[in-house]
Amino acid sequence: MIEIRGLTKRYGRTLAVDALSFDLRPGVVTGFLGPNGSGKSTTMRLILGLDMPDAGQARIGGRRYRDLRWPLREVGALPEARAFHPGRTGRDHLAALAASNAIARRRVDEVLDMVGLADAARSRAGSFSLGMAQRLGIAAALLGDPQVLLLDEPVNGLDPAGIHWIRDLLKSLAAEGRVVFVSSHLISEMALMAEHLVVIGQGRLLADTSVAELSARAASLEDAFLELTGTSTGFRRAPGGSRETPGGSGGLQRSSGGSSPRPAPRAAATAFRSTGQRGGRRAAFLTRQGGRR
Repeated sequence: MIEIRGLTKRYGRTLAVDALSFDLRPGVVTGFLGPNGSGKSTTMRLILGLDMPDAGQARIGGRRYRDLRWPLREVGALPEARAFHPGRTGRDHLAALAASNAIARRRVDEVLDMVGLADAARSRAGSFSLGMAQRLGIAAALLGDPQVLLLDEPVNGLDPAGIHWIRDLLKSLAAEGRVVFVSSHLISEMALMAEHLVVIGQGRLLADTSVAELSARAASLEDAFLELTGTSTGFRRAPGGSRETPGGSGGLQRSSGGSSPRPAPRAAATAFRSTGQRGGRRAAFLTRQGGRR
C-alpha cells in the first residue's frame, strides 16, 4: 500500500501540491485525474523521490522510495516517456536496469515481448516513436515484476490497439493484487480502466472515490469531473485554514451519517472521500532505480 500524508511542495511562490493525503490500495486500478497544472506529475515525482516535499511524506509499504534496496523489484514507474539514453538499444537499456537491480537477464526478453517490442529490441531507442517509447517505459516499469506500479500518462502516443492493450494489462495486474496508480487526461479511458479515482485541483484533493460513485453525480464521468474541477481555480484560503470558493459549490463531501455523497456547503469545497474506500532529471531517476547495497 502507498500512504500519502500531508504532502506539500512549493516552487518559489507556486504551491504545486497542497497538504495532499490519500491511500493507494492493492487490487484495483486507481486513476489520478486533474486539470493541467493541478499537481499530478509533481505528486508522482514526490512519491518516487525525484523531488523532495516541503512537508508531509509518501510511504511505499511503510518506507520511502529512496530507502528501497531494490527499487525496481518493488516499484515500477513511468515518470516520463523518454527516460532512456537515446543511443542505447531498447534491449541494452533494459539490460542495464536489470543488472542494477539483480534481475535475471531473461526477464528483459520477457518484458520486451510483453509490450510488443521484441522485433525492435535491437534498434536505438532514440529512433522510437512516442508510442514505442511509451512501451519501452512500460517494459522498464514491469522489469522487476513489482507489486506497485506508478504510471504517468501511459497511454500518450499509443494507437487504439495499444490503448486497449495497456488497459487490459493494468487491469490484469491489479487483479493479481498489485497497487496500480495511473494518471491520464483521457476521462473516457479512465472510465474503462479504473475502479477508483483520486482527483486533485490546484494541488488539493477534490475526490477520493470510486468511478461509479463519481459518475453517478452527472450524465457521465466527464461531466462529473468537469463539475468537480470547475471551481478548483477559485479556491482561496479562509481564516482558520478552511478552503473557500467565492460563491462556488463544486466540492463534494460525505453526509454526516450516511454513505451517499452530497454537495458541499456553498462556502466550502471539501474533498469527497468514498465511505467504502480503503536529462539531469532522467539520469537522477535512473540513478535512484539502482540497487542499494
